[in-house]
This record gives sequence, structure tokens and C-alpha cells, in this order.
Amino acid sequence: MHISTGTILISTPLLNNSIFEKTIILISEYNELGATGFIMNKLFPRRLNDLLEFKDSPSLHLYAGGPVEIEKLYFVHQRPDLIEEGIFVCDSIYLGGDFNQAVKSINNKKILDSDIRLLIGYCGWDNSQLDAEIAEGSWLPIEVDVTETIFSKNNRLLWNELYARWTN
Repeated sequence: MHISTGTILISTPLLNNSIFEKTIILISEYNELGATGFIMNKLFPRRLNDLLEFKDSPSLHLYAGGPVEIEKLYFVHQRPDLIEEGIFVCDSIYLGGDFNQAVKSINNKKILDSDIRLLIGYCGWDNSQLDAEIAEGSWLPIEVDVTETIFSKNNRLLWNELYARWTN
């Protein structure tokens, strides 16, 4: 399968006992310089309103997006009608955009947990690194409904379901 922006990867057991154990990754950028993406199924141990700056915001989940720049908050959403300047990834999925608009829409309850993934950190690969990891069997690119997969409420069991479906 050809890797491109919007590809979904699932980790294989070769990555067990690592930060990537049983992860589902959305590739948000893929080019000659390398790739970036986000772990979409690992909950962060705190919620949005646990962060001092957002103490008055609703209790939305935060996700551990990856080991790079873990001091930064990123977001993937499907509400370009409420958040301008997002970068189109695929299907109805956008990366980032006007963060003030996102927070305002979250606080007004126009954006719900089912519309957005708030991510701490991201994943990054140098040129050809991801391709090499796929070739060695660490990652399995899969063809799924990306929007449904990214915004699934079944985070804990989703990897098991996808891995079983794609390896049998």
C-alpha cells in the first residue's frame, strides 16, 4: 500500500514494550523530507479542563499524540465550519487551525469530543525512516474509513479489532 498524508498505520507486536505498543497513527504529512503523524488511540492521563489555562472548559479527552514536542498541544478535527485555517489531511479531517476559534467552540459546546482530538506531542520520521520501519514489519498500513477510525469512541479495543481484521 502506498503511504501518503491521511494513511492510517497500526503498530505490530514488534513494537510491544515501547511507546508505540498497540497504537493507531494518522499520518498528517508525508513527503521527501519524512513523515509526521499522531497516535490517535492513547489517552493522556489528564483532561482539557485539568490544564490551568482551560480550567473553565468542558472535560474533553486529551490524547498522547507522540513523543516529539510533548509540551505542545495539537488538534485534529472535522469542523472546518467552526475552525478556520486548518490544514486538510483527508476525508473530513483537518489538522490545527485557529486555536482561539477551537477553544471558543469547545467552550460553547459547538465542538464535542466526537469532533476533535486534542493531542499532546506528535510522531516524526526522517526521510525513508518510516518506509524502513514498515518494510521491517513494525507498522501495518491499513485501508479503513479514516474519519470513523480517528473519531472512534472505542479507543481501548480499536487496535485489537483492526489488527485482527488486517492480519487474518
